[in-house]
Amino acid sequence: MIGLIMLGSVINYLTRSTLAVAAPTVLKDLHITTQQYSWIVGAFQAAIMAQPVCGYVLDVLGLKIGFAIFAIAWSLVNMAHFFANSWQAFAWLRGLLGFSEGSANPAGMKATAEWFPARERGLAGGVYNIGASAGSMLAPPLVAWAILSYNWRAAFVITGSLGLVWVVLWLLFYQSPTSHPALSEEEKNYISSGQEKHLQSDGSRPSVAKILRQRNFWGIALPRFLADPTWGTLSFWLPLYLSSVRHMDLRQIAMFAWLPFLAADFGCVFGGLLAMTLQKRVGLSLINARRSAFTLGAFLMLGVGFVGFVKSPYAAIALLSLGGFAHQTLSVTVITMASDLFRKNEVATAAGMAGTFGNAGLLIFSLLIGGMVATVGYTPFFVCLGVLDLFGAVFLWSLVRERNPLEGN
Repeated sequence: MIGLIMLGSVINYLTRSTLAVAAPTVLKDLHITTQQYSWIVGAFQAAIMAQPVCGYVLDVLGLKIGFAIFAIAWSLVNMAHFFANSWQAFAWLRGLLGFSEGSANPAGMKATAEWFPARERGLAGGVYNIGASAGSMLAPPLVAWAILSYNWRAAFVITGSLGLVWVVLWLLFYQSPTSHPALSEEEKNYISSGQEKHLQSDGSRPSVAKILRQRNFWGIALPRFLADPTWGTLSFWLPLYLSSVRHMDLRQIAMFAWLPFLAADFGCVFGGLLAMTLQKRVGLSLINARRSAFTLGAFLMLGVGFVGFVKSPYAAIALLSLGGFAHQTLSVTVITMASDLFRKNEVATAAGMAGTFGNAGLLIFSLLIGGMVATVGYTPFFVCLGVLDLFGAVFLWSLVRERNPLEGN
């Protein structure tokens, strides 16, 4: 099941990364400026902040049907980029894409909460989040191939059609643990016995106001606000940076732009394994193990601050790869904590709301890059990315508290 949801995440991030890889070609072909490109990216980020709506729909309709609807929508919208001829058209389409693709993170967290006992959720969340970096990693060679073989419009059709194929697989094979015919009673008991009893669904619909009143929500939302600009910079601005500052052509971008996402794959698994090891070997509680993994990732992020100061483009790629590894180490940790802190019937909504804050940070950062990069360059932004997660670690340690199993929500 986690492989199926991971594959959906791969397609999700492949489609959202298509424009980033095609951007140097699209901007030149349609005479779009860097600032207009930032508005296009901003439209996506503004719309994806509707993640709480997606999460609420998933909690109400159920994961299987709800996620299928969103996946069909993002696939068709991505294919519709074929017809775009102006930055305004791209902005509208990116907005629609952002709204529908905002379902991926709440869906992944809901599936993880349903299928895995608490001590395995970190690793399961890491495996699922490999999809984000794998999809972004596949985008440079696949999109570059499509552009060189056909044109940039064909790239959107190809990546969008893959999403429709995945929907068929999802509808055929996904089941919840309670209804999956191949799951034995022993396996069902293993999953349920390892989950927090005080976080079981109480059958009610999730309350946004109730979630907002909890300090634990702010303890994961604020770190995401500070952390997510890193992923957005890698996903939406890396090809333009390599083209304009490091003077790489499309073939070179295809060769190197995927490396930070490969490193991010390892970070996804490392973050989950580290938290599990700290629980088993050191005796840390679940929440403290998650916080410790996040903090290590935050310190590793300091290397990104030096990207603009190295002369070699290969050294810059190496530091950006370190950033991809560090970011996913901490990101998968804080994302997974939604399933550690909220009831099952609230997980998708809470994860979506935290995702809104993450994408708000990304939106602000992208607009700042678009408005200021022509005058100050990329270096100050890399420095900011290097230190923001340290502040996120402070929020995580100071606001999140472990819930007493005997207390209610």
